[in-house]
Amino acid sequence: MFAVEVRDHIMIAHSLPSPVFGPAQGMHGATFVVDAAFYTKDLDENGLVVDIGLATEALSKVLAPLNYANLDEVPAFKGKITTTEFLCHRIWTQLRETVKTTGLGDGGRVCRIKVSLEESHVARGWYEADV
Repeated sequence: MFAVEVRDHIMIAHSLPSPVFGPAQGMHGATFVVDAAFYTKDLDENGLVVDIGLATEALSKVLAPLNYANLDEVPAFKGKITTTEFLCHRIWTQLRETVKTTGLGDGGRVCRIKVSLEESHVARGWYEADV
């Protein structure tokens, strides 16, 4: 399996309203480093997995509505606890739609995507699945 991974970041505010989250129940901020990996079983005729520029642009577009947002106020997240894992899946879903509808210069070869969010130098979560 071959892969290309691109990186961006977002700064968000949110609360995690459940006792299991202890002090994170209250409003707090986070800066996430976001990595998106696109997998193919082979390389194209140019030796590429995907166009890195298109992959970078796709990730940036997906993240734009989240950057500097208070996730507690995002209508699509009403009633959801916006954990790192939840956000990984949300970003993955939107990247999957991009791959299916517009592609990344990959000729429809992307078969798997992994999205990871690094909360700090000691904690990271991800979601990975077949397209």
